[in-house]
Amino acid sequence: MTLEINASAAVEKPSGGISKKGLSAGSVGLVGAVVIGISCIAPAYTLTGALGPTVAEVGLQLPAIFVAGFIPMLLVALGYRELNKAMPDSGTSFTWATRAFGPWIGWMAGWGLIAATVVVLSNLAGIAVDFFYLMLSQIFGNSAEIAGLAGNPWINVGTCLVFIFAATWISYRDMQTTQKVQYWLVGFQLIVLVGFGVMAFIHIANGSAFDPTPVSLSWFDPFAVSSFSAFAAGLSLSIFIFWGWDVTLTMSEETKGSRSTPGRAATLTVIIVMVLYLFVAIAAISFAGVGGVGVGLGNPEIQGNVFFALAGPALGPFAVLMSIAVLSSSAASLQSTFVSPARTLLAMGHYGALPPAYAKVSPRFFTPGYATIASAVVAAGFYTIMRFVSEDVLWDTITTLGMMICFYYGLTAFACVWYFRRQWFATVRNAFFTFVFPLVGGIILTVLFCTTLIDSMDPNYGSGSEIFGLGLVFVLGMAILLIGVVIMLVQSRVRPAFFRGETLSLAAPRYGEIEHELERERERED
Repeated sequence: MTLEINASAAVEKPSGGISKKGLSAGSVGLVGAVVIGISCIAPAYTLTGALGPTVAEVGLQLPAIFVAGFIPMLLVALGYRELNKAMPDSGTSFTWATRAFGPWIGWMAGWGLIAATVVVLSNLAGIAVDFFYLMLSQIFGNSAEIAGLAGNPWINVGTCLVFIFAATWISYRDMQTTQKVQYWLVGFQLIVLVGFGVMAFIHIANGSAFDPTPVSLSWFDPFAVSSFSAFAAGLSLSIFIFWGWDVTLTMSEETKGSRSTPGRAATLTVIIVMVLYLFVAIAAISFAGVGGVGVGLGNPEIQGNVFFALAGPALGPFAVLMSIAVLSSSAASLQSTFVSPARTLLAMGHYGALPPAYAKVSPRFFTPGYATIASAVVAAGFYTIMRFVSEDVLWDTITTLGMMICFYYGLTAFACVWYFRRQWFATVRNAFFTFVFPLVGGIILTVLFCTTLIDSMDPNYGSGSEIFGLGLVFVLGMAILLIGVVIMLVQSRVRPAFFRGETLSLAAPRYGEIEHELERERERED
């Protein structure tokens, strides 16, 4: 790796407004942004990790929960799009919440994003390890000994660290390298997932499915879920499977058409993934059912890794392709997910909310090198600790991640509402896109966050792991937020300029200002 420069010193000194940080401008187009967005969501990885826990909560109403999770994601994505038009900045939630509500809330919004991505980075690496050894076992004649290596905590952690190092190395390099890697990995996993769904329906048609379950409109009825707590828990897991689309916004300073392209990419990413999820979920339920034995989706023994069990019965001799798809999905997302925390840390360092080292940009690759390495170190440490503490690290980190997503997405949605307060009713479009949509999305996420926080106090919540009589998910969630508060208070004493609003100040645009900036950007592109 190469020496780095301090972007805040070499590019623009922040003076209360948005400023550039030395990233590679114009290196990502619309298609590239969508591919990276899908990669960060990692459909194959998220489905194998979330299908089982979600079915455990809501049963046959899995499609209804997916649709319910899609709605707040789409509403929040529309709010993100409006904020990006006004303030294209790699800091996204941190920058926008700071300009809407001030430095304290802005700092915690940034912390929420960083914490969520560090949690998911560790989870991604864990899934990659499981499917790496599963793939090897299938290649060498379904060797149980090889597959069992993933259960050895020392081998598991060691392999995980290798994956994290490889992903860090790719992420440290330029965005062109990232895009080239993602085109292949994302394309392969999408082909395999669609192939899985097609083969599942073929088995259903010829009578060879494990537990043929006729598709019913009742699967899309959210009111058929047994209780509100079950609905909230399922919805929290559903939101997790859509998380990651906002990576397209963190690349705004590196995207062609920084005010318009990232928002369009985010919306397209959410819609494409929604269609894919519904197809695969319906196929899986129709093929395996939701029973508690065999490969039924309600079987607790397979819920942590559904595709591990379903690949053989559905794909037969091609089962290894699913292992490779999930491995490539988690590896691709592990690499692309580094984009968000690294660029948020870069922005926080650039505006003086963190030590200036985080504002360093590689002079060769124009990427936030220091922040990327810092994210990798923390993610590796978090996974190592969790692997030895939790009985089911994947399940607990998924549920904790859902809480963090609700926290910072909700804050950002409310930031959109407040930031545009002067122009809510200037037009009908403004009334919906800057007021109604983000407000409803933010309220839904806030209710989910509070419900999950209360329910997760029960030691039986999640995997059943506990600390001092409290559920591990609750302990993790509260610990992450409290650590953020402590670090923020320390930074406020060491770096008071940011917290006085001197490096990134409050702002609220007047109607017409954003449209004028968009027109100027279009003229520059032409």
